Amino acid sequence: MSIDNRIKFRHLQCFLEVARLGSLARAANRLAVSPPAVSKTLKELEDVLGTQLFARSKGGAELTAAGRDFQRYAGPCVQALREGVERLHDAEARTSSVRLGVLSTAEGGFLPEVVRRLHERHAALILSVVTGPSSYLLSQLRLGELDLVVGRMADSPDIQGLTFEHLYNEPLTLVVRAAHPLLDEPFDPSALARYPLVLPIAGTTIRKRIDSLFIEQGLHLPQRRLETLSLSLGRRYVDDSDALWVAPIDAVRMALASGELVELAPQLREAGGSVGICSNTTLPLSLSAERCQAVFREVGAEYRDGVYP
Repeated sequence: MSIDNRIKFRHLQCFLEVARLGSLARAANRLAVSPPAVSKTLKELEDVLGTQLFARSKGGAELTAAGRDFQRYAGPCVQALREGVERLHDAEARTSSVRLGVLSTAEGGFLPEVVRRLHERHAALILSVVTGPSSYLLSQLRLGELDLVVGRMADSPDIQGLTFEHLYNEPLTLVVRAAHPLLDEPFDPSALARYPLVLPIAGTTIRKRIDSLFIEQGLHLPQRRLETLSLSLGRRYVDDSDALWVAPIDAVRMALASGELVELAPQLREAGGSVGICSNTTLPLSLSAERCQAVFREVGAEYRDGVYP
């Protein structure tokens, strides 16, 4: 038999106070409501249960046999709920930590927005972020040194045995600083060889996709290259030179909108790879890690809908 959803916490709280004090008036004073409100609440509960819980008299209110039976269960129920709320509040007050592995594809606007929301909602949360190639981060996740890994890694062979959850698709694009010499002439793929190129380090999942993209377009990687997973280094170098940068769209979205960076060849924009969260299901997640995972999903859903911070 299911519990009638008309029974509310206020019904149980009122019932228990009247049972404890033996008086509707004293219970009303304790609950900071009027005696008629207490009487109405008890009547609602008795109607739902289909039985009389109190024998009322001028001297007060005495539990009936049915009321005594109901008290045996209502009391522990309310106490368990109070203890559960207190435990959550205590957990919220205690400092907790989550260890995240983050690939460069998620460092642009996505991760800062996740962190902002987590710190806005939880008063005592430490997020420890480790960056690096997917092979390293996934190995740390497998060992239990990280709670979650986020980024573009679905094609990595190191993901075998771990659980990947898709969040959104993240394209790569070729960008240059505003006023770059190549912007003054029609795009000629052969001209790319004249300038340095910034791209992820060899052997990473995202670099393999870039190599394939260049082959598909009949392009050759220039001999002058800066290979790095650092978005800040890539951005600074491109700002201060004529270098080209193959970057995740999310990392350059604001700079493109402001005109500080320009897409050199929109037709070369990659279709987009899956950015997601990876977890090790053989190791249970802490409550804080589960909360972090939930916010990843929340922001990921917004990204899928085209909503960006």
